Amino acid sequence: MTQFVKQLADYRLTTAEILYHMPDHPGLLQTYVWQDLDRAPQFPELARFLDFWQRRLDGKLHSVKVASLNLIRPAEVRVAGFCVTLH
Repeated sequence: MTQFVKQLADYRLTTAEILYHMPDHPGLLQTYVWQDLDRAPQFPELARFLDFWQRRLDGKLHSVKVASLNLIRPAEVRVAGFCVTLH
């Protein structure tokens, strides 16, 4: 699917801040920021990525913070307070 078609299917811009333990120094945490179009509240794309992370990468996950925003929204309408005509 193209990104526009995904947005019409209620996919939203989703950002996840992933904290994980460094493989060589488990006492230290590092941040990874993941961003993609995903469908709230299930977030299947993020779940797929986190599943990949746990199966294939060495850094053990500590926590994940998720933020989501609709990109296509109803238009905002503002009425002009005055009208000016120029020749």
